[in-house]
Amino acid sequence: MIARRSLLKTGAAVALGAPALSGIAQQAVTLKFHTFMSPQSNVWLSMHKPWMEKVEKESGGRIKFEGYPAMQLGGTPVQLYDQAKDGVVDVVWTLPGNTAGRFPRVEVFELPFMMNNAEATSKAYWEYFQTVASDEFKDTQVLAVHVHGPGVIHTVDKAVKTIADLRGMKVRGPTRQVTKLLGVLGATPVGMPLPAITDALSKGTINGCVIPWEVVPSIKVNELTKFHAEFDPAGGSLYTTTFVMAMNKAKYNSLAPDLKKVIDNNSGMSTSAFLGKTQQGNDGIGRKSASDRGNSIYTISVAEAQDFRRKARTVEVEWVEDMNKKGFDGKKLLDTAKALIEKHGKTTKA
Repeated sequence: MIARRSLLKTGAAVALGAPALSGIAQQAVTLKFHTFMSPQSNVWLSMHKPWMEKVEKESGGRIKFEGYPAMQLGGTPVQLYDQAKDGVVDVVWTLPGNTAGRFPRVEVFELPFMMNNAEATSKAYWEYFQTVASDEFKDTQVLAVHVHGPGVIHTVDKAVKTIADLRGMKVRGPTRQVTKLLGVLGATPVGMPLPAITDALSKGTINGCVIPWEVVPSIKVNELTKFHAEFDPAGGSLYTTTFVMAMNKAKYNSLAPDLKKVIDNNSGMSTSAFLGKTQQGNDGIGRKSASDRGNSIYTISVAEAQDFRRKARTVEVEWVEDMNKKGFDGKKLLDTAKALIEKHGKTTKA
């Protein structure tokens, strides 16, 4: 009799537990997405939000995002990668170059005149990361890596048409390699995160900045500067910046297999390419915001860019030497990045 009661109790427990087991199979999760970009920025509106919405839809609503632009969860842009690593948030989008020297091998894509197509270079960046630099982001689950479109010089009081025009100007740069480049070109480089640009221009702390066209309206650079110098695409881009979208590893590993698959399907080379292509695709919006105000836009020709190229060569040489000192084959890494950019450039529409 006792045995029968026990069996009945066990059977009831199993029956009662069935919905709970079903609940585990139908796991739902809310992920916090954190970045420094403003909620009005093209990056947030046309890259981050559509990506989150796509993941939510493909998960049948079982993955939901809480989006926090403009560092709304606290901290500084420099701390974003570690916020994902440490589980303070679940997903971040940030610049590896915010922490100088921490991710040295991926800096190769920020060297002068490396790219002119963000989609192709983002594909190259993903393949390079996967094959020769995967351990640089080993503390997180990397969802995508990409670059923005061609970098542009924006100045307050004086047009930049030659290297001589930069001499003595205090110009903001985003990362170690770009600030090195500005210094080599004769400017006084000032490293600072993107959100600080508006205040620095307003107060005259800097005379200009380098950013891609697409981000110009969101930080009012079209209003705070009068002169813009872009480079003829035929001669390559002065510079670009690398980005990483990374997820907390423990959070990723805690997902049900089918939800992991949704994340995986929205990660990798195709997502990297989408982010790069979309970001450069928004350059026209930013350029128009400057031209509509009557600002001066000067295109530095391929011939005029040769002086910039000659000076900038120093940055590339120093990077190779720095990699060699760290125990890597700097020239091989550089040649690999260039070959991958060329490879993906052949299969990517300009």
